[in-house]
Amino acid sequence: MYRNPIKLRPLSTLFGTHVPSLLNSSIRDLVQQGRYFEALQLYAKQSYFPLCTSKFTFPALLKACASLSNLGHGIAIHATIITMGFQFDPYTAASLINMYVKCGSLCNAVQVFENGTHSTAVAQDVTFWNSMIDGFFKNGLIKEGLFQFHRMQSSGVSPDGYSLCILLRALDSNFGVRSGKEIHGYVVRKSFLYDTFVITALIDMYSNFGWPMDAWNVFERLQDKNSSIVVWNAMINGFYENGWWNDSLELYTLVKNEGYKLVASTLSTALAACSHVRYLDFGGQVHADVIKVGCEDEQYVCTSLLSMYAKCGLVEDAAKTFNSVANKGVEIWNSMISAYVGNNTAYDALVMYHQMRSGAIPSDSFTISDILVACSVMGLYDFGRAIHAEIVKRPIQNNLAVQSSLLTMYSKSGSLVNALDVFGSMERKDVVAWGSIISGHSQNRRFKEALDLFKAMESDGMKADPDIMASVINSCVGLENIDLGCSIHGFVIKRRFELDAFVGGALVEFYSKWGQPRLVKTVFSDILNKNLVVWNSLISCYCQNGLLDLSISLLPEMMQHGLYPDPVSITTVLLAISSAVVLLKGKAIHTYKMRLQILHDIQMENALIDMYMKCGSFVYAEHVFHNTSTRNLVTWNTMISGYGSHGEFPKAINFFNEMRTSGISPDGVTFLSLISSCNHSGLVNEGLKLYELMREYRVEPGMEHYINMVDLLGRAGFLDDAYGFINNMHIEADESVWLCLLSACQVHRKIELGELAAQSLFKMDPTNGSYYIPLLNLYVDAGLQDKAANLRSSMRQRGLKKTPGCSWIEVKNQVDVFFSGDSSSRKTIQIYEALQSLRSNMKRTEDSLEVEDAV
Repeated sequence: MYRNPIKLRPLSTLFGTHVPSLLNSSIRDLVQQGRYFEALQLYAKQSYFPLCTSKFTFPALLKACASLSNLGHGIAIHATIITMGFQFDPYTAASLINMYVKCGSLCNAVQVFENGTHSTAVAQDVTFWNSMIDGFFKNGLIKEGLFQFHRMQSSGVSPDGYSLCILLRALDSNFGVRSGKEIHGYVVRKSFLYDTFVITALIDMYSNFGWPMDAWNVFERLQDKNSSIVVWNAMINGFYENGWWNDSLELYTLVKNEGYKLVASTLSTALAACSHVRYLDFGGQVHADVIKVGCEDEQYVCTSLLSMYAKCGLVEDAAKTFNSVANKGVEIWNSMISAYVGNNTAYDALVMYHQMRSGAIPSDSFTISDILVACSVMGLYDFGRAIHAEIVKRPIQNNLAVQSSLLTMYSKSGSLVNALDVFGSMERKDVVAWGSIISGHSQNRRFKEALDLFKAMESDGMKADPDIMASVINSCVGLENIDLGCSIHGFVIKRRFELDAFVGGALVEFYSKWGQPRLVKTVFSDILNKNLVVWNSLISCYCQNGLLDLSISLLPEMMQHGLYPDPVSITTVLLAISSAVVLLKGKAIHTYKMRLQILHDIQMENALIDMYMKCGSFVYAEHVFHNTSTRNLVTWNTMISGYGSHGEFPKAINFFNEMRTSGISPDGVTFLSLISSCNHSGLVNEGLKLYELMREYRVEPGMEHYINMVDLLGRAGFLDDAYGFINNMHIEADESVWLCLLSACQVHRKIELGELAAQSLFKMDPTNGSYYIPLLNLYVDAGLQDKAANLRSSMRQRGLKKTPGCSWIEVKNQVDVFFSGDSSSRKTIQIYEALQSLRSNMKRTEDSLEVEDAV
C-alpha cells in the first residue's frame, strides 16, 4: 500500500551519514528524558529525515506517540515503517502494538499482531506476544488475552518473566486465587523464583486476593532479598492493603536496618500505616526519614504525611506540612481540605476551598466530594446546592463519589426529593450510591421507603454491604416490625454479615428495643471485631431492660479487651448506677473519668449530677454543677428535679430563679419537678402559682402536671377542688389522675367522691387489682364492713390480686431488694429480729415518756 518512489542509496549519498545518525541519537535521548513532544517535533522538522530514520529510532518515536496519546503521528510513523520494510522487525512490531493499545485503537493493534504472526522472526519473539497479551488485558479482555497466552505456547514460544507478570496482574475475582496458584506452580517449575519482577507480581497477586500470609511465604523464600527494594515495597504494601499495619511498619523498620535506600512509595505506605494505627511517634520518625532521603518535595509523600498528622488529630502539623510544599498540586489541596473535614473543622475546609479557587487551582471530584461533606456537617445546604449548580455542566457531575456526596448532603438536609433526582440521574449506581439513598430515607424516618429501595437494589442485582444492612435493620426498628426484623436477621446470617460490627450493633439495638437481652448477648458474641459502639449498645441494652448490675459490670470488662470508654459509655453506666442507687460505684466512675481526663461532654456531666442527686449526695452534685463550663436546660432541670424529689423545695426554687436569671427559659420538665416538690412538701399555694406561671412561659400542661396538681390538692384535703380541677382539664383524665383522687379520698374518708373515682377507674381497667385496694381500705377505715366484704368477694370471684410493693437499700456496696409480704431473702430472720428489737425499744421509750409526763 505504502510505496516509496525514492531510492534510498542516492538519498544516503546526497546527505551523508553524519547528520541522520546525529538526529537519530538526539530523538532517542529526548524520549529517554521524557521530552516526547520535542522528539516528535525534531522528527517532523526535517522533510528528508523520515526515510533516514534508523530502525532503532522507530520504537522510541512510537513510545513518544503512546505517551502523548497521539494516534495521528503514530499512524504516519507506521506508514513510514511499512515503506522502509521494518514492520517485521520484532521490536518495532511490539512497539506498534503498544502504541495502538495506549492510544485506544485496539483494532489496529490486533491487525499489526495478526500480520506479524505470518513472519517467523516476529512470531518467535516473546516480546511481540507480550505486547498483544498485555493489550487485551488492559482493555479488560481477559479471556482473549489468555487465549493468546496459550496460542503463544502452542507456537513454541516460552513465556518469559514479563509474560508471567502480565498474567499475574491481570487476574481478577472472576478467576480467583486458584488460577494464581497455578501460575505460581509454573514459576517454581520453570525456575523463575530468582526473577524479582515475577516475585513482586506474585506478592501483589496474593495481597490483592487478601492472602497476605501466602505473599509473605513467597517473600520469605526469596534467597536474594538484597537484589531490589521493589520486592520489599511490594510486601510492605501487601501487609498495609490487608490491614496488617503493624506488620507493615515492622517490615519498614527492617528495610531501614538493612541499609536500603528508602524511596517515595515505601515512605508513603509507612505513613499511611501510621495513620491507621495512630502511631504518631513512629510517624514522626518516618517524617525524619522523608527529610533525610530528600523526598519532602514529593507530592505523593507530602500528601501521605499530611494525612498522617490529620488522622492523628494534629491539624496544625498537617497545615505546616501543607504550607511547606512549594508547588502545591490539586492532590495536596484535597488532602488539606479532607484533613479539616475529618477533624470536624468544616469551616476551615471551606476557607481552604475559597483559597484554592482564588489561586485558580482547578477542583476535581475529590475536592467537590469533601466540600459537599463539609456543607453537610455545617448545615450549609444552600452553599451545597450552589456547588451542585456549578458542576451541573461539567463532566465531574457524573463522578460516583460526587453523586454519593450529593445524595448524603440532600438526605441530611431532609430534601429527599432532590436526593432522588440525583439518584435517578445516575447512569451507574454502585453500592455506595444505594447505601446513601437508603440511609438517607432511614435517617429521615421514611422507613418503608428505605425498605422498598433495599428491595429494588436486590432486584437490580446489586448486593448490599454491611452499612446498608445496618440501615435496613434500623428501619425495622423504626417501623416497630419485629417479624420483618427477624427475617432481615436471617438474611444477614445468610450473607455472613452478622460478624460485622455495624450490622451487629444495629441488631443489638433492634433486640434491645424489644426487650430481648438474651438474644442481644448472642448477637454480641458473634461479632468478630467488637468496637466501642457495639460495647456501648450492649451496656445501654442491659440498662434499658433493668439488668443494672450487668450494665455496670460491662465497663471494666470492656477495658480488659483494650477499649477505653468514651462519654457515651460513662453516661450510660451512670444512668444504670442512678437507677440502682449505688453511690460508691458512681463515685468510682467519677474518679475514673477525672483520672483518664475524658473529654468534656455535657450529657455526661448531666448524668453525673443526676446520679449524685438520686443517691442523695447533694454536695457532690453541686460541686459537679458549679464546675461545669456549659450548662443547658437539662443541667438546670437535673438540679431542680433532684432537690424537688428529696423535698428540698427552697433549694429547688432557688435554682429555678437562678436559671431564669441566666436567660434559660423553663420547660414542662422544670415545672413538673417544682410542682412535684410542692406536692411532697404540702405547699399548695406555691404549687398553684407555679401552675399559673406555666401560661406565662407558654408551656402546655401534660398528664403528669395534672396528676401532680390533683395529688397536691388531694393530699391537702381540698378534694372538691381536686374534683373540679379534673373536670376542667383540657384532656381526658387517665387512670393515674383518678387513682390520686381515690387515694386522697381514702386518707380523708370521702366515701361518695371515692366511689365516684373508683367507678371511673373500673371502667378503664376492671382487671387491675391495684385499683380496688384504695376503695377497700376506704371502706375499712370508715367502718363500712359490709361494703368491704362485698368488694373482697368481688375481687376473689374475678381472681384479682394487688402487685406487691418493692423497696431496696444499699449496704457496703451491695443492693438488697425487698417485696411486700416476701420472705425469700436469706436475711429474713435477721431483718425481723431487728424490727422486733426496734419495736421493743420504741415501746420502752414511749412508756418512759408517759411516766415522765405523769410525774
